[in-house]
Amino acid sequence: MLRSLLQSARWVLLLTLAFTGARAAATVGSVVAVQPTRVADLVMLDAGFTAGLRQGMICRLTRGQAEIAEILIVELRSHFSAALIVSLSPREQIRPGDSALIKTFKT
Repeated sequence: MLRSLLQSARWVLLLTLAFTGARAAATVGSVVAVQPTRVADLVMLDAGFTAGLRQGMICRLTRGQAEIAEILIVELRSHFSAALIVSLSPREQIRPGDSALIKTFKT
């Protein structure tokens, strides 16, 4: 019953996106910590392989409606991941609790 309900909801979402041209931006996790290293800072996320993240993906970090940074996933575990900072907005700092979203490109 629950499985069929979830599958129906998934189809409704896919059809809605197809007809509206919109893209869903779902939060996949949040920042747990920023770990400085000798070479570069690592951003630790509370989401990993089971949340749909894969090595090489770019994620956006947001706080409220503001985009803070973009990160590159470099290491994965089932429920945790580590990423390098690709870009950071001026005068911003990545903090625990910032939301991570998989970056999608419009076609």
